[in-house]
Amino acid sequence: MATVLVVEDDEFVRSAIIHELGRRQHAVRSAGCALDALREIAQSPPDAVILDLGLPDLDGSEALRMVRGISDVPVIVATARDDEAEIVRLLRAGADDYLVKPFSGDHLSARLDAVLRRARSAPAPRTIAVGGLVVDVDRREAALDGGPLALTRREFDLLAYLAARADRVVTRKELLAEVWRLAYGDDQTIDVHLSWLRRKLGESAARPRYLHTVRGVGFMLSAPR
Repeated sequence: MATVLVVEDDEFVRSAIIHELGRRQHAVRSAGCALDALREIAQSPPDAVILDLGLPDLDGSEALRMVRGISDVPVIVATARDDEAEIVRLLRAGADDYLVKPFSGDHLSARLDAVLRRARSAPAPRTIAVGGLVVDVDRREAALDGGPLALTRREFDLLAYLAARADRVVTRKELLAEVWRLAYGDDQTIDVHLSWLRRKLGESAARPRYLHTVRGVGFMLSAPR
């Protein structure tokens, strides 16, 4: 049994989905608009969300973007739009699956079971510890000696990449390709972000603790010795 949030403004369709899911022993909550759904997800996260795109207050694709901003809950988009490009866009925006209306109760149940299986078999959150530095990759949080680090998105990506390769020299070219997703670029970009990161780690290039420059090669993150 799972807790499922049905986000659908059509009362008839919403009742039919609730009936089908209840018949299969799921606990079902519902919302008729995007803002109510976001409140439900934030306050009492369900195991899965079935999201209609034609909502009265927000377009479903915008609602999906907002859901992804607060939760990794599995989302099945329910839509009357069968355009392939639109479906691909929604999947890339964070939907886990989709159903084209009208659909049967059996079809809905099978898709729901599939996304729940994938969610329940997901790996445990990845945490990297290097000395007093702890990086929680999935939560995108980092702490140093027990205190949280306030990092920008790029600073976190850079720190996480280096921490996952602790005690290994990482080249500038690799950082550009894997962190910035660029085939080439200005090395100064890396230097500026490393400088900001060093400052937040309480160190400097002249007196490094964690972030070390390997002259002519790249950079290495390692625990203080």
